Amino acid sequence: MSAQPDHARPGFTPPMRTLAQLREALGNWGFPGDLQKFEEELAAADLDDLTKVREITQAYRHRVLLRYDAQGMLELARSTDDVEAELRRKLAEAGAQ
Repeated sequence: MSAQPDHARPGFTPPMRTLAQLREALGNWGFPGDLQKFEEELAAADLDDLTKVREITQAYRHRVLLRYDAQGMLELARSTDDVEAELRRKLAEAGAQ
């Protein structure tokens, strides 16, 4: 069994400057299935389309950062009813102004 990363260490961000580092970060810190989906999207992309490759890598890098962020995980855990109530409140406030 391998040692697990210390998620509580403040200021730590997994290294993700290369595709190899991003793959490792997805395997260690990503959501379940992220590494496989990343590989599938990257394989389907035209590697000459640097904009597309950048979009894919940035999206998965952000997923690792989100998974690593306690506040981000709390937001993801919110119920649909809670989010819907907040949106209705904000729309009502905007309509009242």
